[in-house]
Amino acid sequence: MNVEHSPGTPYECCIIALKVGGSTKGQEQVSPGAAREKTPFAGALALVPWLDFVVRVYKAFFQRAIIAPEKGTVEALDHVARAPQAGDGPVRITLPDGSVRVFDRGVSGGEIASDIAASLAKAALALRVDGALKDLATIIDRDAEVAIVTTRDKDALELIRHDAAHVMAEAVQELWPGTQVTIGPAIENGFYYDFARAEPFTPEDLPKIEQRMREIVDRNEPIIREEWERDAAVEYFKGRGEHYKAELIAAIPPGEPVSIYRQGNWLDLCRGPHLPSTGKLPKAFKLMKVAGSYWRGDSRNAMLQRIYGTAWTSKAELDAHLTMLEEAEKRDHRRLGREMNLFHFQEEAAGSVFWHPHGWTLYRVLQDYMRDRLEAEAYVEVRTPQLFDRSLWEKSGHWEKFREHMFTAESEDKILALKPMNCPGHVQIYKQGIKSYRDLPLRMAEFGSCHRNEPSGALHGLMRVRAFTQDDAHIFCTEEQITAETLAFCDLLRSIYADFGFTDIVVKFSDRPTKRAGADEIWDKAESALRDATAQAGIETILNPGEGAFYGPKLEFVLRDAIGRDWQLGTLQVDFVLPERLDATYVGEDGGKHRPVMLHRAVLGSFERFTGILIEHYAGRLPMWLAPVQVVVATITNEADDYAARVLAALRDKGLRADADLRNEKINYKVREHSLAKVPYMFVVGRQEIEIEKVNVRVLGSGSQAVSLGAHSLERAIGALVELRREKCSRDIAIGPYLQGN
Repeated sequence: MNVEHSPGTPYECCIIALKVGGSTKGQEQVSPGAAREKTPFAGALALVPWLDFVVRVYKAFFQRAIIAPEKGTVEALDHVARAPQAGDGPVRITLPDGSVRVFDRGVSGGEIASDIAASLAKAALALRVDGALKDLATIIDRDAEVAIVTTRDKDALELIRHDAAHVMAEAVQELWPGTQVTIGPAIENGFYYDFARAEPFTPEDLPKIEQRMREIVDRNEPIIREEWERDAAVEYFKGRGEHYKAELIAAIPPGEPVSIYRQGNWLDLCRGPHLPSTGKLPKAFKLMKVAGSYWRGDSRNAMLQRIYGTAWTSKAELDAHLTMLEEAEKRDHRRLGREMNLFHFQEEAAGSVFWHPHGWTLYRVLQDYMRDRLEAEAYVEVRTPQLFDRSLWEKSGHWEKFREHMFTAESEDKILALKPMNCPGHVQIYKQGIKSYRDLPLRMAEFGSCHRNEPSGALHGLMRVRAFTQDDAHIFCTEEQITAETLAFCDLLRSIYADFGFTDIVVKFSDRPTKRAGADEIWDKAESALRDATAQAGIETILNPGEGAFYGPKLEFVLRDAIGRDWQLGTLQVDFVLPERLDATYVGEDGGKHRPVMLHRAVLGSFERFTGILIEHYAGRLPMWLAPVQVVVATITNEADDYAARVLAALRDKGLRADADLRNEKINYKVREHSLAKVPYMFVVGRQEIEIEKVNVRVLGSGSQAVSLGAHSLERAIGALVELRREKCSRDIAIGPYLQGN
């Protein structure tokens, strides 16, 4: 067992832990480049104000080795004593502002923070070394670029959430001994941990766990990284009855060190990094719910219990998030989908949507809108098969990189796969006939139906499905055309998003992933081309390292919705790999063969997911131009049935999606029912409206209410709706000026 941050002697370990756990008040501040005081006596004097913390670190490090060594930690004291010394040579540390500090030996992140300012040492949570996130106790024994991470940095939230998961797991095992912990990562907006326990957790258990978590934070347990030998780690966790952890560790290649984190007497397998101590975890956390999960996400494996939580840097952030969640629950597209009679799901077709008439109307409205926009930009629409032979996927590289997400079938001794994406099929169409440079750019679009084998536990309404349709397109162009095509696509994308009511957009630049196709030289070329294109187009991007597609870098367009949530939708990917793999060519101006560049692009992503986002963004109150039913003609009395039929015909004659409600029900009941269905407008007709040949216009209000805008001539009322549809107004109350003739 090796302790990562031990600089040498046991005593020096305590000094490092001290500097990690708090400020350096009372310690000598050493200026950059100055020689450090090396006498143990001088160091001991500096420790006095922090004796309590040092004692706890000492216990965490050595009590287990000297007094009660645990199974699996054989020769723990010997390992600590033989821990590598900090480097003897000078170390140059370059800070984010460009300043350089020189230390005469290896130095920890805590020491660097102390050398800068006592306040920074107190606030420090972790550090980045040449871009890599590390524990604050990490010893840097070479020249490096270093940034200290505090709660002000974006890295802090993931650290806090990861630590919250560990603290929660420790709390659960203290409260219910014998519970096994499995996997517990930080996720977007929070964290979770999966537990194996015979008795079910209940909502009433969550406050108990939260209280124990606060106690663990108050204990301020040092969090220490240790490296164990794999077999010793397996035996240790087996001995504790932690069979899931033992299975994870056993899968680590032989000879590879196992990273274990210790907080107090609690241990967990983890790559890290983590906060210096549990006391650094803000008490701005809350456990949200208990759910079921499967071991390794496979329904064939054992059922586990998952506890979800959220954690933030402050109580104010936590409160704001909880308020947002309350609003998000009201807007949940699954609930609204039922209330609006749009769609449903069932187990016999998990991950596939049953579209009801009104839902399918909305789907077709989106598709028709996108088709019109693409035709205006000179895209040609195509249709490619659903099933392809395995050989094509092998040529394209998808079989190697994407096989686990593909549905396959056998026929006549051949393996076929449902397409998870449309790009290889589009290359096949491109290759039909000789292409000249004069034919480029060729913009090929398809509303392509795709299937991906998502784990059942990951499915989530329209947001995560197995069967979906993309607004997919591929632009075949020359290298010289990349910039112009990028600019044109970004202009189109912004215009489309604005029509749907989204104007807050962030663009991320995702570069090469670890798992990728193509040589580094090709990736250099693709990344450079996309970077140059965004620069010339004046597009500001945020780097999203390692998140590119396996065949090329990409831009990701992230939208913010009405309650502040971010959704990644559109993409633009530059691909030099697939044209090479599938032998796509064109004849250049020089008469020779050249490879086209392939730009993969989508605006909505998938119609299913975008529909879910729209429903939640508008809380079901879709703009009139999108609403499946734009107006309902409702009668007050049966005497108005004939007049209502004439009104309905006039509405439909103008292409408006209209229905009539002639039931023998009270008008208030009808208004309530159609308001709950989020119909934006109602034309109410009774004896009075028949006599004056008008309609009483009502607009969808809050809840189940509708606001009356008074009686208006049928011609003016219909004209107002037609104008609203044409302008794609997102605020339906804007009908007022049109009704007044303005």
